[in-house]
Amino acid sequence: MSSQLSGKAPDRLFDGYAFDLDGTVYLGDSALPGAVQAIRRLREAGSRVVFVTNNPLATAQRYAQKLSRMGIDAGATDVITALDSLLGYLRQAHPAAQVLAIAEPLVAEVLTAAGFPVTGNPARAEVVVVSFDRTFDYVKLNAAYRAVRLHGAPLVATNPDPYCPTPDGGLPDCAAMLAAVEACTGARAEAVTGKPSQHMADVVLDRLGLPAGHAALVGDRLATDMAMAQRGGMHGILVRATTAPAPRTGAPPIAVQSNAVQRPAVQPAYVIDSLRQLIPDRASRPGSSSLALPSAVKEHD
Repeated sequence: MSSQLSGKAPDRLFDGYAFDLDGTVYLGDSALPGAVQAIRRLREAGSRVVFVTNNPLATAQRYAQKLSRMGIDAGATDVITALDSLLGYLRQAHPAAQVLAIAEPLVAEVLTAAGFPVTGNPARAEVVVVSFDRTFDYVKLNAAYRAVRLHGAPLVATNPDPYCPTPDGGLPDCAAMLAAVEACTGARAEAVTGKPSQHMADVVLDRLGLPAGHAALVGDRLATDMAMAQRGGMHGILVRATTAPAPRTGAPPIAVQSNAVQRPAVQPAYVIDSLRQLIPDRASRPGSSSLALPSAVKEHD
C-alpha cells in the first residue's frame, strides 16, 4: 500500500486508550483485522480501555453487547456516545429546558430519562437538538425552522460527522441534518457536543480516570478523532485507511493532488495501518523504564 500520511507507530504503551468504534474497531457487524487481539493485549498489559462513538443511534449498553459478540469484553460504562456529551452540555447550558428533538426516538427517550422535557411544539421549545436521524423529513425541518427562526430557540447538535461509515459506503450523518436546519434558519449551532469537542474529551478522560497526557485516542478520522485528541491533550493515533484490496477502516484515504499530500491542519502523534501496531515488542510508559510485554501479550495473531 502506498503511504498517503506518513508517521510512526507507537513505541510505548499508554495507561489508557479511547477507541473510536465505527471504522476503527469494526465496520458494520464485523471486527476489523487485529482489533480483538490488540484490545485484549492492551488490557493484559494493564492499560485501561474505553470506547467512544459519535453515533447516537444506540445506547451504550447496546454498543457494549455488540462488542461482546465480537469477542471484546465491554460493559455499558466502557462506552461513551455522543448522547453522554450532549446530556453533560445541556445540564450546564440549558438545565431543565424543554427540548425539540430532531432525532430518532432514542434521543427523546434518553433526554426524558435524564429529566429534560421533550416537546413537539416549536413554540414551547427552549432548545433544539439535532442528531443523526434516518427519519429526517420536511415535517421535522419545518418544526426546527419554526422553533429557531420564529421563536428564538438555540441549536445544539450531537456530532459534526457528514457521514457514518458502513460496509456499503456510508449513510448521511448529523452534519447533513444540521446543515439543512442552519440553511433555512440562518442560525448556527451554539455547540456540537460529540467529537472533536472538549465536552466529549472531558467525558472520555473522566471515564478513563486519567490525566490527558497518559491517554491515547485511537481513530480513523483526522477531523474528529485526531482533532479531539489534540484539543483534549491526548496522544492521537490515526488508523490509516486503505482502498486496496478493500477498505479496512471507515474513513477514505487522505486526498492526494499532483502526487503531493495535502498536509492537514491536525497532525496525529502516531500513524498505524492496523490496531496490531499498537503493541510494540518492547514498550515504556511515561515515567517508567522500558518493559518487555509478557509472552501472552506478544503472541502472533
